[in-house]
Amino acid sequence: MHKQDAFLPYGRQSIDEEDIRAVVDVLRSDWLTTGPAVDRFEADVCAYVGAAHGVAMSSGTAALHAAMFALGIGKGDEVIVTPMTFAASANCILYQGGTPVFADVEADTLLLDPAAVEVAVTPHTRAIIAVDYAGQPCDWDALRAIADKHHLALVADSCHALGASYKGRKAGTLADISVFSFHPVKHITTGEGGMAVTQDAALAQRMRAFRGHGITTTASQREKSGAWFYEMTDLGYNYRITDFQCALGSSQIKKLDGWIDKRNRLAHAYDAALAGQDAIRPLTRREEVRHAYHLYVARTPDRDALFQRLRANGIGVNVHYVPVHLHPFYQGLGYKKGLCPVAEAAYGQILTLPLWPGMEKNDVERVITVLQAEERGKE
Repeated sequence: MHKQDAFLPYGRQSIDEEDIRAVVDVLRSDWLTTGPAVDRFEADVCAYVGAAHGVAMSSGTAALHAAMFALGIGKGDEVIVTPMTFAASANCILYQGGTPVFADVEADTLLLDPAAVEVAVTPHTRAIIAVDYAGQPCDWDALRAIADKHHLALVADSCHALGASYKGRKAGTLADISVFSFHPVKHITTGEGGMAVTQDAALAQRMRAFRGHGITTTASQREKSGAWFYEMTDLGYNYRITDFQCALGSSQIKKLDGWIDKRNRLAHAYDAALAGQDAIRPLTRREEVRHAYHLYVARTPDRDALFQRLRANGIGVNVHYVPVHLHPFYQGLGYKKGLCPVAEAAYGQILTLPLWPGMEKNDVERVITVLQAEERGKE
């Protein structure tokens, strides 16, 4: 099989020799977990986004769970969340005994609609979780106004948006707590991993303890102080991340801006090729944002047929996402089809095209060639 005919995934990690050396150095060190590489990675991410505190964890899901814990979400509390996301954005509310309340999205961006959020607020609402879908920041000013008006916590699920910005402010500084993911298809990777960042020291401390079984100190802190005593003050989890994962993350973040630029160049190439085509239309990109392009999502009325045609040509398109409230588990909780009609209509049309920094212009041309052949076949 020629290189140009190889399977082209929708996303993929980029690992170089510098990354490998960073991991090997930690494997040869004294600390494999709860050590200095974790602290260093937290500091690196905070310095990049402009946050005061970072808490690295085993996944973005763990970080979302920790955010709900830190905010005190519990039984009887409602949290407004988008349906156009991975299930973890809503599951984290259930983990704490809260109730997800799904608010619909804007048709052109598939971002949480502030007008729908306003309507969804009740006396039981405690927080809003907005997702920077595909890497484009939400309308954070509008969401902040709603949160402040109703005295709600605001959480940014920015797992798609490390490196993005909104009106000149970076993702990671736009909410009370922001969460990132470091899965291999994200902007930087630690294999698996995530981080919650905040300007609030008290929230950070609660999340830090929650990450380590609800215990107030880590092994490395006790080692430095020469003390053995520790206390469990809350029911936490083992959501720790290893030092060698964090070493990989610290190496990767040095290259993040270049990768975001590359993602934008590839996205613009798709935009140019798809301009004027009615059969497949990209989502709208807002002028006031720096898009991080975790995903390149387009809408097409013949999504399923086009999905199969592209896959048959070795192009790993995908669909992001099944609206959360339509999953069987959530249907079993009483959520019904028709709850979020804009998200549901989009679900039948959205298609994620390949986009990751290791791609080149000829890879985009290969995808476009298949798309144009499909279009010509309908003429």
